[in-house]
Amino acid sequence: MPLTMNREVFITCAVTGSGGTQDRSPHVPRSPKQIADSAIDAAKAGAAVVHCHVRDPETGKPSRDLALYREVTERIRDAGEDVVLNLTAGMGGDMLFDGTEAMNRISQKSDMAGATERVAHIVECRPEICTLDCGTMNFNEADYVMVNTPGLLRDMAARMVAAGTRIEIEAFDTGHLWFAKQLATEGIIPDPVLVQLCMGVPWGAPDDLNTLMAMVNNVPSHWHWSAFALGRHQMPYVAASVLAGGNVRVGLEDNLWLDKGVLATNAQLVERAATIIENMGARVITPAEVRARLKLEKRAPLGR
Repeated sequence: MPLTMNREVFITCAVTGSGGTQDRSPHVPRSPKQIADSAIDAAKAGAAVVHCHVRDPETGKPSRDLALYREVTERIRDAGEDVVLNLTAGMGGDMLFDGTEAMNRISQKSDMAGATERVAHIVECRPEICTLDCGTMNFNEADYVMVNTPGLLRDMAARMVAAGTRIEIEAFDTGHLWFAKQLATEGIIPDPVLVQLCMGVPWGAPDDLNTLMAMVNNVPSHWHWSAFALGRHQMPYVAASVLAGGNVRVGLEDNLWLDKGVLATNAQLVERAATIIENMGARVITPAEVRARLKLEKRAPLGR
């Protein structure tokens, strides 16, 4: 398929994530204030969308605490810096086992929750966008299974749509795109459809360009998509995504480094991505333009 470069690109900043990076860089935000401040700085640097997880403020470990999500949401919306809020709904599907001879029982270290609990913060905080991980897969970190069954995904998606939130499909492999297209065909995920191609996450789709194009070629032409890769491949994938017709995601969830030996902030990663995009002859678009493109409803601060 011939490449059609995207000339009007939006940047998503994945602010903190849920990986075990909290002690690897002082710039990885932990508290709701730190997460919100980092998101706002990323918006000032050119990110139209900020994708947020929450962490335990003391330990930095990933959390699903509704109060933490509410505080992050309130702080971002009260800040006065226009940005599209995208909250994860990926937490609550982590299945672990106590060794290979104990596969008949789930480890107490697992974090498993039902559909209502997994989307409770989406229903209450009503972000403009939230993520839906469209498949089950093995994860290299901590040797666990990310569990998202077809029935669970249909249930979660319906609740997200009822909350007035645009779903961002997270596709870690081609089969996830296959199922996402099924959800769209069934009308569970309405147009306009947004998808994030997650490249190089062990053990999903590898981050080579042949695999990226296989993923891109499985995205329906009328969908909107972004892509990212991890670590040192983050910035090359900014260029690759734009060249292949997509948008981009950067941020500390996926990469801690600005240059070799130089730890990054989210704002610095966004600035670097914006420079790449503009040097390619494309334009970084605004939150208002993203809302128009994706038919999003801008949210007022909570309680107003």
